[in-house]
Amino acid sequence: MKFCILFGSPRPRGNTAELLKPFIRRLEETGSSVDLISLYDKEIKPCMGCYACQDVEGQYGCRIADDVPKIFDRVIAADCVVLATPIYTWYCTAPMKALLDRHFCLNKFYRSGTGSLWAGKSVAILATHGYDAQYGAGPFEDGVKRLCEHSALQYLGMYSVRDIDDLPSFQTPQSVAGALEFADRLLCALSK
Repeated sequence: MKFCILFGSPRPRGNTAELLKPFIRRLEETGSSVDLISLYDKEIKPCMGCYACQDVEGQYGCRIADDVPKIFDRVIAADCVVLATPIYTWYCTAPMKALLDRHFCLNKFYRSGTGSLWAGKSVAILATHGYDAQYGAGPFEDGVKRLCEHSALQYLGMYSVRDIDDLPSFQTPQSVAGALEFADRLLCALSK
């Protein structure tokens, strides 16, 4: 299995990175390949809503010159895309939001281009947040579910951990076991 993890945290050794450690370890132990992309290291400009991409058949076709086409090449090569992000004000971080907005070029629904460049891919969320899971991460999960439905993607679920004691919250046996179980659940779903 090929996993592409879009890492949306500005802190490479922060809470989300800590929660990713056992998750990635489990995937690699099973022989899966993991492509980890740190979005804060990339140039990701916002969508301009120009629709130019919708007239380009069979390829991304965006006019904006930045790192997004290369990121989406890696997304398209994966079996499962994992959105790993802290939740800030009930949604993902700014670079991840900008990248998700740019998915528009992957679906050719609105002009002369046809089809989808990523239909059938699987998507999952690994999130860190304050508040309880539904209140803290629920709005982001709802948005991703709608994106998956619109884009004919398979949504595989979310694993999230609440920040109660900063980094130690993500190192508890319960948090680590949950990350391992989530990796196993994704692997099981993808092997069907």
